[in-house]
Amino acid sequence: MERRSFLKLTATGAAALGVAGCEQAGFMPPVQVESAVAEDTSLPAIEWPMATSWPPDLDSIFWSAHLVAERVAALTSGKFKIQPRPAGELASALEVLNVVEEGSVPIGHTVSHYYADRGPVVAFSTGLPFGLTARQQNAWLYEGGGLEILHAAYDSRFNIMQFPVGNSGAQMGGWFNKEINSLSDLPGLKMRIPGMAGQVMERLGVTAQMLPGGEIFQALESGAIDAAEWIGPYEDEKMNFHKVSTNYYYPGWWDPGSSVEVQINLDEWNKLPEQYQEALKSAAYETNLRVTARYDARNPAALHRLINDGGVQLRPFSDDILNAAEESAFALFEETAAADTDFASIYKEWNDFRKAIQSWHGLAERGYLQYVGRSR
Repeated sequence: MERRSFLKLTATGAAALGVAGCEQAGFMPPVQVESAVAEDTSLPAIEWPMATSWPPDLDSIFWSAHLVAERVAALTSGKFKIQPRPAGELASALEVLNVVEEGSVPIGHTVSHYYADRGPVVAFSTGLPFGLTARQQNAWLYEGGGLEILHAAYDSRFNIMQFPVGNSGAQMGGWFNKEINSLSDLPGLKMRIPGMAGQVMERLGVTAQMLPGGEIFQALESGAIDAAEWIGPYEDEKMNFHKVSTNYYYPGWWDPGSSVEVQINLDEWNKLPEQYQEALKSAAYETNLRVTARYDARNPAALHRLINDGGVQLRPFSDDILNAAEESAFALFEETAAADTDFASIYKEWNDFRKAIQSWHGLAERGYLQYVGRSR
């Protein structure tokens, strides 16, 4: 990148990168609250069931929900207990936000893009196509004012408090039952892909379908769908997608850094003692860090197994697909902003932040990674 273009972008986006600090409500790093809770005999014993969107695999994304529960219990000397339940026990995988909103379940663990039909503003919480990487998403949430903005939006729309509890990092582009060599191969495909990413794919001729994780394998195996995206090598291997499809594409432009979140009914949140609120904030913060670390640590070995033991063919999306998808994505964002004031109020600040931080990472991070990639 030329120095002048970098300086121009950083000048226009400097305010976006420094608009807020970690003193904002709910953004502080973990604090030690165990001793205060243990010594306060007036604090009540509370047990909450947690609805989740995940199959009951404790070594997969469901682990994130259990980590939140374990840390909350540890930080409150066992006085505040949360019991995660797999999808289907308390709510279907795609109904977690709804049951938390209505108060029939006090807390949920899900991804916001499952609820695009409830308003496009939720897309910022998980992440937008061609948007922020995991580090960039966390920078926007914790230091760029993003979490404060989302709290206000969730409060007014859903009567919910939410916190990020893990980011997948850059995801893969999914599994296809045939080679996708160019843009002309997309029309007519039936693909499992949620949220705004699904809307972008529909503009490219794909029939987008919203399926919970537990139903993807069977749909691929039966031919009900031709393609599906999930997360990345570690999670995808555990779902056995390589047993029904061998064309594995990258990059997952729709999920460059996808955040999972806990959603808490705001009335129930307000009833919690302050110490329990702080415990839940701290548990969410720690889980958000650890989930990303787990994926980064385990994806390389899983990808090696898929290619060398599973017979998977690793294939890149062509430039014409990526270019058309990016153009369609930002056209969709602009149209959505024109039609939805809540989305519009966040989109400009988010986009300014995106341009500035991606310019910086394009200079520093990409420059380094390009060099070490050549040296291999």
